[in-house]
Amino acid sequence: MASSSSIAVRELPLFPLPEVVLFPGRPLPLHVFEFRYRIMMNTVLESDRRFGVLMWDQAQGKPAAVGCCAEIIQFQRLPDDRMKIRTLGQQRFRVLEYVREKPYRVGLVEWIEDNPPEQNLNPMAESVSQLLQDVVRLSAKLTGEPIELPETMPQSPLELSYWIASNLYGVAEEQQALLEIQDTAVRLEREVEILTSTRNHLAARTVLKDTLNNTLQ
Repeated sequence: MASSSSIAVRELPLFPLPEVVLFPGRPLPLHVFEFRYRIMMNTVLESDRRFGVLMWDQAQGKPAAVGCCAEIIQFQRLPDDRMKIRTLGQQRFRVLEYVREKPYRVGLVEWIEDNPPEQNLNPMAESVSQLLQDVVRLSAKLTGEPIELPETMPQSPLELSYWIASNLYGVAEEQQALLEIQDTAVRLEREVEILTSTRNHLAARTVLKDTLNNTLQ
């Protein structure tokens, strides 16, 4: 994963998005149409192609304090100066203060990383992977549609924890909480809880479906 810079603090243009949480190493396609963000993207493209993505907290009416830096890896200009861009998540950051608000937010941010693990996290990562496979298998059985995991799943516990978190759907607040955790083991433990709950729910629904099918036969 590319490093944004050796400095620990920098100014970063910020792009708040409702219900969107970006994680390191994960892609994020965007369609940029608001005037202020078209200005921002043109400015970013002239510099290091990096900006910060923050989840917009609708309950609080403001952006979250922790986000993820995005790097533009591909872009396409559309009519009226709209843009389609493909980005890739880089480092996480915490907003220390806002340098300016218009025409778009710019924040002074510090990079944050997970603390070095104090234990071998591979067994926990394997448990998470097995739970994920169970969830996928049960989901496929319930829907009758084939669902397959990608062949190139992340191998490192840290990258796997980001991958799992990025693929949780409809739970932006939970994703934000996982993004803010700075301990890989704690993030994996929370993902074990989430996946275990999901697996148990799907298993119960599968039993119910099988029972109904047998009754109707």
